[in-house]
Amino acid sequence: MTAVWGRGRVRITLMWISTKAQYGMRALVEVAVGGDRPTSLRTVAERQALSHQYLEQIFAVLRRAGLVESVRGAHGGYRLARRPDRIDALEVVELLEGSVAPVACIDDEANCDHVGACATEALWREVDRAVRRVLSGTTVADMMRERTLLQIEPLPEEFAGSVR
Repeated sequence: MTAVWGRGRVRITLMWISTKAQYGMRALVEVAVGGDRPTSLRTVAERQALSHQYLEQIFAVLRRAGLVESVRGAHGGYRLARRPDRIDALEVVELLEGSVAPVACIDDEANCDHVGACATEALWREVDRAVRRVLSGTTVADMMRERTLLQIEPLPEEFAGSVR
């Protein structure tokens, strides 16, 4: 979310996780649950009550980035291209959202005339580190475990042991 006041001189950017990243993360977990068996986006859309068309857009990005692979055919769909413990939330969010920095000057110091002379800079850098630490420390496998703890639906037998 970006807001501009005056003649474009002051720009404030707030980290805001959109539905694109939220839905993408939920959908990745659904696909991961299928293990090596492809999961159709129609199935993901139904299980998660999401728009099939929106998922197609999201999965085009995920496929180009090498996080998922598509399988054609009557029983086709998507499956993870890497193990779920090798895909962290930071990678997914940055892929679908861009930067997670809470303010623009964290990523691009040219956006601010006060870098190095700002009383709030340390705060924003700490917020950025905390967000990155949480997201990079959380994998798709972690979210699969959470899904199981919430008893949403049991994992397929052949896959359940790989996320413990």
